[in-house]
Amino acid sequence: MAKGKVKWFNDKKGYGFIIPEDGSKELFVHHTSIQGEGFKTLKENQEVEFDIENSDKGPKAVNVKKMEAPKQ
Repeated sequence: MAKGKVKWFNDKKGYGFIIPEDGSKELFVHHTSIQGEGFKTLKENQEVEFDIENSDKGPKAVNVKKMEAPKQ
């Protein structure tokens, strides 16, 4: 799985973009690709893990998982 941070995510439109940790091109992410229960959204600068899948419009993030903040 790749890692990165959320650039932005629009709750109303249900999509946004992730900046991969390796510095490659930003990836489209759709709310249906977010793992977890309940309302599926992401926050700006949130750290995530994801797989990359090619689509007609280019690479996109799928199987997106929110990374837990380290416990203090």
